Amino acid sequence: MEYRPYDPERDREGLWACKRAFELGLGSGTGDDAKTETYEGKLTDRYRERYLAWVDRCVADDPGCVAVAVEEDVVGYVFVLPGELSLIWDSAVVNELYVDPEHRGTGVADELIEAAYAVAREQDLPLDRIVLDVDRANERARAFYARHGFEHWGEMVAREL
Repeated sequence: MEYRPYDPERDREGLWACKRAFELGLGSGTGDDAKTETYEGKLTDRYRERYLAWVDRCVADDPGCVAVAVEEDVVGYVFVLPGELSLIWDSAVVNELYVDPEHRGTGVADELIEAAYAVAREQDLPLDRIVLDVDRANERARAFYARHGFEHWGEMVAREL
């Protein structure tokens, strides 16, 4: 397994495949049919292009902010928001961490979270911490983050516009 910074030339399609699976997993794995439909519905061609363009802008600003795990294809990634966005939560922010189900439990996620810590340590942060949002219904992810020392810090709420 190779762990390295995301390369838009080599990894674009693999990253998108993982991002798509990440979003579909959020919908189907942590909610009801309405949540599944919401996440499936946003995965349009326009969303894909906007997402990948945003990743490109973030990587241009902070080249290590997206790291990938590659076997033959991208099998996982971690996306830490660039340091200039650390004021969102006054911390480094793990925007997304995803590992293909076939590679879960193999240490890939551990390597990716370590890559996230390395990026965060290089950022000029208001507070020396790293935060992320994890769905309460995602027991596997919550256990993973607890094993890595993450503790409950508030609660995110949302409403439709």
